[in-house]
Amino acid sequence: MSDPFDLAEPTPRPPATPDTANSGPVVVADQHLQNLNETQLEAVKTIDGPLLVLAGAGTGKTRVLTTRMGHILLQGKARPWEVLAVTFTNKAAKEMKERVASLINRPIEGWWVGTFHAVGARMLRANAEAAGLRSNFTILDTDDQVRLIKQLMEVHHIDEKRWPARVIAGTIQRWKDRGLVPEKVTAGEGGDADEGRILSLYTEYQHRLSVLNAADFGDLLLLCLKVFQDHPEILAEYQDQFRYVLVDEYQDTNVAQYLWLRMLAQKHKNICCVGDDDQSIYSWRGAEVGNILRFDEDFPGAAIVRLERNYRSTPHILAAASGLIAHNEGRLGKTLWTDSNEGEPVQVRGVWDGEEEARVVGDAIESLHRKNHALNEIAILVRASFQTREFEERMITLGVPYRIIGGARFYERQEIRDAIAYLRVTVQPDDDLAFERIINLPKRGIGKAAMQTIHQFARAEGISLTRAVLRLVETDEFRPKVRKTLADLMADFSRWRSLVSVMHHPELVGTLLDESGYTAMWRESKATDAPGRLDNLKELVVALEDFDNIGGFLEHVSLVMENEESQELDKITMMTLHGAKGLEFETVFLPGWEDGLFPHQRSLDESGASGLEEERRLAYVGLTRAGKRATVLYASNRRIYGKWQSAYPSRFIDELPIEHITHETNPGLGDTGRRVEPSFDFDAPAEFRQSTWAARRAAAKPKRRTETVAWEHRKNPADSPAFQLGERIFHQKFGYGKIVALDGNKLEVEFEKAGSKKVVDSFVERT
Repeated sequence: MSDPFDLAEPTPRPPATPDTANSGPVVVADQHLQNLNETQLEAVKTIDGPLLVLAGAGTGKTRVLTTRMGHILLQGKARPWEVLAVTFTNKAAKEMKERVASLINRPIEGWWVGTFHAVGARMLRANAEAAGLRSNFTILDTDDQVRLIKQLMEVHHIDEKRWPARVIAGTIQRWKDRGLVPEKVTAGEGGDADEGRILSLYTEYQHRLSVLNAADFGDLLLLCLKVFQDHPEILAEYQDQFRYVLVDEYQDTNVAQYLWLRMLAQKHKNICCVGDDDQSIYSWRGAEVGNILRFDEDFPGAAIVRLERNYRSTPHILAAASGLIAHNEGRLGKTLWTDSNEGEPVQVRGVWDGEEEARVVGDAIESLHRKNHALNEIAILVRASFQTREFEERMITLGVPYRIIGGARFYERQEIRDAIAYLRVTVQPDDDLAFERIINLPKRGIGKAAMQTIHQFARAEGISLTRAVLRLVETDEFRPKVRKTLADLMADFSRWRSLVSVMHHPELVGTLLDESGYTAMWRESKATDAPGRLDNLKELVVALEDFDNIGGFLEHVSLVMENEESQELDKITMMTLHGAKGLEFETVFLPGWEDGLFPHQRSLDESGASGLEEERRLAYVGLTRAGKRATVLYASNRRIYGKWQSAYPSRFIDELPIEHITHETNPGLGDTGRRVEPSFDFDAPAEFRQSTWAARRAAAKPKRRTETVAWEHRKNPADSPAFQLGERIFHQKFGYGKIVALDGNKLEVEFEKAGSKKVVDSFVERT
């Protein structure tokens, strides 16, 4: 038998004989092609020429990719080292190697399978001199990269408070993701970054890397591109070598990755890209959905195969997801289907607030678990990380084990720990651990020498750090600037302490975080996660509303933190929608489907129509994670920074095909409602958009009962006389009460059972 890797004598294979039925596996003679459906087989056997495989969620793309690679080798079309296969994760690369080796049933040596960065590093080491490096160059990690940038910032006199080193590292990385060496960054782009000084630092940074014989992760492809451009003979060698190029998750490629692939595939043009334009959700990481959308323009005559048969979800879930994503204009188009006849419609549930949302989900999980539903097959997928807090609280109350994927549990997050440390010092001045955590947060110029002085004095006198500072600021132990800073901080804590007994504790926490400068620190930060941290701080203030005082809250947090994560395997999963891509669960809960939260207002403000389409793709990803059941939830109002705000159902709910959903509102909210037209002018100023939304809400026409939503359950206050002081009212959540203060549309009400609360007038009725 001839060697299948010998191109001179390829092993002959009989032709495939597909079944007439499109739904089932096709009968073929080749063992490795068994159990493929018709479209999967087409993708595997379309070997020559450019090919785009549009692989919908749960359609078996990994099987197609690995089988195609094995088929190329077994057909003698190429030797292992003549096939380049790139992925985004080491796990995916490892799985591909194992599957292909198993498929062809023989060891494989010399192949080029790995992540973009791993393959780029391999090429760069082989051609280091052409890139101005030596082959033993060092690859810097993020910490080393930031340390080097800090050194250069001092030379360039760049204020680190205004431009933190990590932010500059991120700016440089974004330029590299777009394939831009310093001289290719336009004056406009470079000038936007601190009057062009960041661009100058980028130039110096690249020079320093060369001197240090080092490269960062962005260089692993950027320098390859530069080598290919400056040394066409090197590019030609790789183009000759790689007869076939295979790419996984093509929709997630950035510009540099796109250019690198396109250059390598130009000779043979046997490039196969597998991806799903409907699951492109990482633009904030540099991914360009346009790469997959223009594939047939980059490679004229390209074949396109759509994998649409889904092996994961029920017909209702697939139809709901397909109906939703069809509203996107920037897509190539496909419709998922399955031959399964099982399943229930997607449940859409309107609730009163976030607390009820968590309670409804918790009750549903308990009910499922009583029916022997595995907890590790249940997921709660949120748009923003702060949303997990109420679900965590509820699961702890119910004793349901859970895990947070892709982040820390709510009370373990850095910003929450910092805020709690401020609270602990306020109510317990002798808490040394808490005081040491926040004494220099935000940065106050208190260095190691000052801290050593404080520790030494505290140990010598047998007192706490706070008491030590109070005594030391009366001396000359510190430099005048440090002494004044510490004295001011102690005065702040004294003032905050005096407010504990007279100020509503959620309001006090907001005041403390604002006056300490901690909120401003994150507001001014250019870090990509800063907005999320601010959202978490707002959620912390909301959490305080559930407790009578700060002491009770801190005790609760201590008990929660003591509840260490066990090694029990059967747990529900909580994570963000971005982190859920590629995963699957039997049951998925999708809370917080409200305009402003999902789609997220920040995405709409920053990216307009394209931001809305990416948010819709994120919703599509969430729905298609579910195998048997999916539940979408939205709340009529949420507490933001301790204040109630009305919330409106996400426009995505309107876009779900009504024949594939059941829509249930809270029975106590009534059953008359109106839907809001989701489209508006993205180019208009924010204040105009808000007024437009208000006008459209007022003009919206009622729809049929099955589409009832909760947000319009009260009479519009504009249609009736203004409320008056002393007037008796009724609130659905808090019951009967009397108005004691007015502030525009906000009322302070003394409720008969719930005590004093601040509410919005649209949520109350006259009695």
